[in-house]
Amino acid sequence: MKDIMGITTRHIQANGFDFAVDEAGQGDRLALCLHGFPESRFSWRYQLPLLARMGYRAWAPDLRGYGETEPKPRDVASYCIDRLMEDVAALIDASGAREVTLIGHDWGAGLAWTFAANRLRPLERLVIMNVPHPAIMSAHLRRSWAQLRKSWYMFFFQLPALPEWGATARDARAVRQAFHGMAVDKSNFTKDVLDRYAADAQRPGAMTGMINWYRAAMRRPGKLAGPWPMIETPTLIVWGEADAALGIELLEGTEARVRDLTIRRLPGVSHWVQQEAPEQVNAILGEWLAAPDV
Repeated sequence: MKDIMGITTRHIQANGFDFAVDEAGQGDRLALCLHGFPESRFSWRYQLPLLARMGYRAWAPDLRGYGETEPKPRDVASYCIDRLMEDVAALIDASGAREVTLIGHDWGAGLAWTFAANRLRPLERLVIMNVPHPAIMSAHLRRSWAQLRKSWYMFFFQLPALPEWGATARDARAVRQAFHGMAVDKSNFTKDVLDRYAADAQRPGAMTGMINWYRAAMRRPGKLAGPWPMIETPTLIVWGEADAALGIELLEGTEARVRDLTIRRLPGVSHWVQQEAPEQVNAILGEWLAAPDV
């Protein structure tokens, strides 16, 4: 059954998981959209119809540990980036697509960066939203006190149990505040939207799975530790400049790691760029994806 935006939810069996996937459009050109923390497939609701109109079959899955995707492993090792990349490869294989554009935001962008660098499957294009190249992020965490202060929650998440309790207490108030508190323009973060994210975060096992992405990144970095070959896939970065968690300086040096790079910055837009400024983001996406040579 389709909603008013032409989005259908279906379930895809891949890599031993039952992935809940929002889908729009059809055909053998796949646009695979990877969400971040503490989001879900719902975060791509404004982009899927655009991608469908452009001739893509657009998929936005609830990633491992999130939303309606099952099972939700509780062990940290299951969330190593190497295992998460296997999920992306399996979803691409399940789609049967002949061309793939990979689009990611937040942790989904970190996963997309790593997937593209390691070339697990051929990609036509790569779109990154508000997350730096992982090698640049790692370098800033080692030497930048300013970024360390902004990333304090990554270290808090290494504690057992307490982060889950804090995130889900009082009907997941912390999850609601992550969106509403950080957004500059809060108009797209209505009570219904916040209720959706809060409900997803409170599903059995979900918050542990969601936080385990951070635990695994530090304890079992896998391919996040490199090496980082040059990314040959044409790449677009869309960055909301009013990101409270990630400084704009994290874009510096990206051109040395991506052969064909386009950066579009949006002043006055927060970390939740594709939800907060969907018209601007969609205009950028539409222009860049339609260009014959990027």
